[in-house]
Amino acid sequence: MSVHCEDVSAQPRAGLKGPGAAAWLEALQLPLPAQANGWEPLPEGRILRLGISEFLIEGPLAARVQSTPPRGVYPVLREDCALRLSGTALNELLLQTCSVDFVALDPSHRPVVLTSMMGVSVIALPESGALRLWCDGTFGAWFEATLRSIATDLTRPPARREP
Repeated sequence: MSVHCEDVSAQPRAGLKGPGAAAWLEALQLPLPAQANGWEPLPEGRILRLGISEFLIEGPLAARVQSTPPRGVYPVLREDCALRLSGTALNELLLQTCSVDFVALDPSHRPVVLTSMMGVSVIALPESGALRLWCDGTFGAWFEATLRSIATDLTRPPARREP
């Protein structure tokens, strides 16, 4: 059993919100998730709809939406710690750190879950056999180290007891 934790924080990302955010992104010809808590793929990235009028764009197109937004569109600073978790013990790790049953979610429906793990607010995006996470960057080093520590404990063979 294993858990792999990859730091993908270096990927460019941008955040937007406001009453004009959806219309502006559509004007930029970006595919929008139809409803809140969903996502759509972009070339080399993705766009997440975190609420009715809040979006997280990750990938090279993030720079395009950071240009001067029109009235009614407000930039959201995104300095997240971003991780991609995978491996055969991923579900066991999630059972230890989060109250959401990710196994019950169908990744083909492209869900986005806003929850907490180990007391830290996260955005979680289930993928087939993996999970992408974003959290406040100030928690990043602790969050990643703690996940790795729990994953190591889960995958370590049980200690042998002496009779």
